[in-house]
Amino acid sequence: MTAQAKFTVAVHTSDQESLADWFEQHRHWAVLTGAGCSTASGIPDYRDRDGAWKRCPPVQIRDFLASRAVRQRYWARSMTGWPAFAVARPNAAHRALAGLEAAGRIERLVTQNVDGLHQQAGSRRVTDLHGRLDRVECLGCGNEIPRAEFQQRLRAENRDWPLHLAPMAPDGDADLDGASFDEFRVPACERCGGVLKPGVVFFGDAIPAERSREALAAVRAAEALLVVGSSLMVWSGYRLVRAAVEAGRVVGAINLGRTRADGLLSFKVESPCADALAALVDCVGVH
Repeated sequence: MTAQAKFTVAVHTSDQESLADWFEQHRHWAVLTGAGCSTASGIPDYRDRDGAWKRCPPVQIRDFLASRAVRQRYWARSMTGWPAFAVARPNAAHRALAGLEAAGRIERLVTQNVDGLHQQAGSRRVTDLHGRLDRVECLGCGNEIPRAEFQQRLRAENRDWPLHLAPMAPDGDADLDGASFDEFRVPACERCGGVLKPGVVFFGDAIPAERSREALAAVRAAEALLVVGSSLMVWSGYRLVRAAVEAGRVVGAINLGRTRADGLLSFKVESPCADALAALVDCVGVH
C-alpha cells in the first residue's frame, strides 16, 4: 500500500476554498466522524492534540462483566452525567454534514460517536459504529429499554445516594473522583434479572459484524472519505481509512492535532470541525 501525499492547511479564506476544491473534485463522499465533531455541543473529547488520553481510559468490557464494583462505578457516574448529555444538541458540524447528505454529496456517514446528534441534525444514512448511549440492553435476554427510562430507575433505586456536581465526561458519564460507590444500587433487567449495559461497544468488545460490514462497504463504494474530528487511534476507525486507501480512494481529514493516519491522508485541515464544515458548505453552496 502506497501512502498518498499529504499537505496541511489552516482555515483561512484561501484554505477554505482549497478544502472546497478538494471536495468538489469528488461527487460522492463517505464520512467518518469522531469525538471532535461533538465538542462544540458541549460533549468532551477523549484525547489531546498528540492523541494521548486526557483522562483515565474508558471502562473495558471484561471489567464491566466481571466486577459488580465496576458496574456500580460506571452506572453511578452515568446517572450523574446523563442529564447534561441528554440535552446536548447538534452544532454547526452536524448540521453541515446533514446538509451535504441532503444535497446528495454524502453517501454514508459512519460515526464513532454514541450521542445520536447526527440523526438529530437530519442525517439519515448513518452507521452508529459504536452504538448509541440512549439505549440500554440486557446481556441475558437481549431486551432493550430507553436510557431515559433507565435513568428513572437508577434515581428511584438510589434516592439516598448523595448527588454530585461534576463535569461531564466523554461517554456521557461524569468524573466522580473520591466518591464511594459501595452503596450504589444497579437495577437488573426487569424481564430476566440479567445484567444491563449501555447500548455501546465498550473498549475490548467487538463491533457487531453487520455494522462493521456496512461501514467497510461504505468507504469502499464512495469516491472519497472525509474524516471529521477523529484521531483514529482506535482500530475501528483507522481500519476504515486503511480500507479506503487500499481501494484507491482519496482520504482527507478535519482534525485538531495529529491522527494515526496522517501518512495516508491526501489533505488535512487543522481546525475546529464546526468552523471548517460551516465554511465548506458556504463554499460549495449547500444550505
